[in-house]
Amino acid sequence: MNSPQVKTKFLETLNKEQIKAVTIENESALILAGAGSGKTKVLTSRISWLIHNQITNPTGLLAVTFTNKAAKEMLMRVTDQLPIHTRGMWVGTFHGLCNRMLRIHHREVKFPETFQILDSSDQLSAIKRLMKVMNVDTETFPPKEIQYFINGKKDEGIRSNHFKPYDPHTKKINEIYGEYEKQCQREGVADFPELLLACYELLKNNLSIKEHYQQRFKHILIDEFQDTSELQYKWLKLLAGKDNFIFAVGDDDQSIYAFRGARVSNMQDLEKDFKIKKIIKLEQNYRSKNNILNAANAIIDNNTNRLGKNLWAASGDGDPIRQYVGISDYDEANFILDEIKMLHRSGVNYSQIAILYRSNAQSRVLEHAIVSNNIPYRVYGGLRFFERAEIKNALAYLRLISNKTDDNAFLRIINFPTRGIGARTIEQLQDHAKINNCSLWEAAKKIESQNENIKKGVPFFVQLIKNLEDEIQGVSIAESIESIITHSGLKDHYLKDKDGIDRVSNLEELVSAAVTFINTTEIENEALTLVEFLNFTSLESGELQASAGDDALQLMTIHSSKGLEFDVVFITGLEDGLCPHEQSLSEADGLEEERRLMYVAVTRAKNKLYLTLAQSRMLHGQTRYNIPSRFLDEIPDQLLKRLNSLKKQDVITSPIKTAPYSESKHEIKIGSTITHPKFGQGVVTGYEGNENDLRIQIKFSTHGVKWLAMEFAKLTTI
Repeated sequence: MNSPQVKTKFLETLNKEQIKAVTIENESALILAGAGSGKTKVLTSRISWLIHNQITNPTGLLAVTFTNKAAKEMLMRVTDQLPIHTRGMWVGTFHGLCNRMLRIHHREVKFPETFQILDSSDQLSAIKRLMKVMNVDTETFPPKEIQYFINGKKDEGIRSNHFKPYDPHTKKINEIYGEYEKQCQREGVADFPELLLACYELLKNNLSIKEHYQQRFKHILIDEFQDTSELQYKWLKLLAGKDNFIFAVGDDDQSIYAFRGARVSNMQDLEKDFKIKKIIKLEQNYRSKNNILNAANAIIDNNTNRLGKNLWAASGDGDPIRQYVGISDYDEANFILDEIKMLHRSGVNYSQIAILYRSNAQSRVLEHAIVSNNIPYRVYGGLRFFERAEIKNALAYLRLISNKTDDNAFLRIINFPTRGIGARTIEQLQDHAKINNCSLWEAAKKIESQNENIKKGVPFFVQLIKNLEDEIQGVSIAESIESIITHSGLKDHYLKDKDGIDRVSNLEELVSAAVTFINTTEIENEALTLVEFLNFTSLESGELQASAGDDALQLMTIHSSKGLEFDVVFITGLEDGLCPHEQSLSEADGLEEERRLMYVAVTRAKNKLYLTLAQSRMLHGQTRYNIPSRFLDEIPDQLLKRLNSLKKQDVITSPIKTAPYSESKHEIKIGSTITHPKFGQGVVTGYEGNENDLRIQIKFSTHGVKWLAMEFAKLTTI
């Protein structure tokens, strides 16, 4: 490195390791960039350095980002550093760059010059249309399942003619995949996964084109490398060849998208494939105080499969991390809101405060507390609880049962889940209702009375609503919702979706909302209970949701928080089963992914970090008693300030009952703290069976959830 390069203006603000990364010559590099370490600055400075020192020209490099926003920001920063035009530069997302390449070489991939790109909803519509032509039963083969299969196979680089089905069901799905490929080719359209797969095949099958781009793009830069998929990495390898240089920036500790196909092992493969001599680590953090970073380091250090780094800051230790254990989820939410009001009074803007949660369903209790405190808020990257489609669908059934003249509710659910009622039939109902000045329900009843076949179409729907109405007579709202979720087909419908588990969790949380409503609301007229609850959901959904740019509290899942930063962060629901999520414990490397998720959450905080949990939490209409997250045990004591004096070793003892539950006649009750000679301390969370054959469910601090036979379990109450 010569002195003129060092004196370059845009290098003056970089630290020693950043300069080392930016100015590396004639070799591929892997930059392990920790959270808040200035990776965007390093990437843009690298581009500017390469151009400034005439190592390449602006059109001789290619830079891959994961969002269009990041690409625009990168180009803007480069123009601030150098007097150049960026119009001809290849900077963009994987899909954007592949689209650009396919437009140039459309003949080679047999695309029309004006091929159209299908977004996710367009793709689903195309699949539904195809299945109708093929006469495929959508109940046996849900269109979303087909979409998930097709996109999954394309992400793996597998065409329909290369896939080997393992059973008749999969064989049929693959047949639909094959017909879908033909349909897209015939109509001149491409879905998002197709852009990458077609571009990969273009380079793989055309030597001259591959060599052209290898000669052109001597320097390839990739942001968020830990989030690349297997096919994306294969595409990059083809593009780079043997003689070009890859500059990959990523953080294996922030790899949290395995469910989207992200492959953290790509970082280790890059080391071997491109003969990386030394990994450059960017460990100085410019975002957070040291207490926050030390907590993040301590947590992630428990993962075994990582490249390893240790974040630090020059800005001082900052405040200790505050930990609060609520008696219940409502107590937890109220504490958070009390702290937020205090912080706001001291001058912290609402927009600089974020509340993070592992599961979307957790937002309901938090939203209720926010609305009760009259504070503006925004759900980042998602919808408010009562505005989520699955919740609105369930409530629409309730609304129609409660009020048969509610045409909006009728139209929302008449064909959801799908039951073969088309647009033409709905038009006929609307015409009948208009002519006869009646509700759509009355019009539907008329059709039903004239049709002997009640197994399909409108007669089936009318009968379904009548059956649901009979089922919920004389039962609680919570039981009514449970019945509707199950017997309407909503639960089965969503379980077929790839993201269905989250939606079903939200539906089950609606049951909890009903239980809480009954327990906390004084209703003078019992007959109006359902009406009052529906009014409550409407009021809760419509209040205080802020627009982007307003000064408002930020609510989001931990996944949605990646890449963001806030002055103050609350990480909520830190209990085993929620964070880490219970599903992860049965998956290979699931716990390590959950720990990376916790690491991401912690490193969002700049100045203040709160860790909160609840001794009892209402889930799915039932009160559960919880054990603190194992991640809390991984944080050194000296970094924590326990606001309600509970020590790390304290297992939750006999929490206050926040909702009714059935008691066993046995001396050991739900919520009791016990010890077991093999598994140690735990909390009783449930029973199963009768007095003569009783099984007891226990959440142990170190061994997770166990079912034990009461007759043989040697349990001691504390």
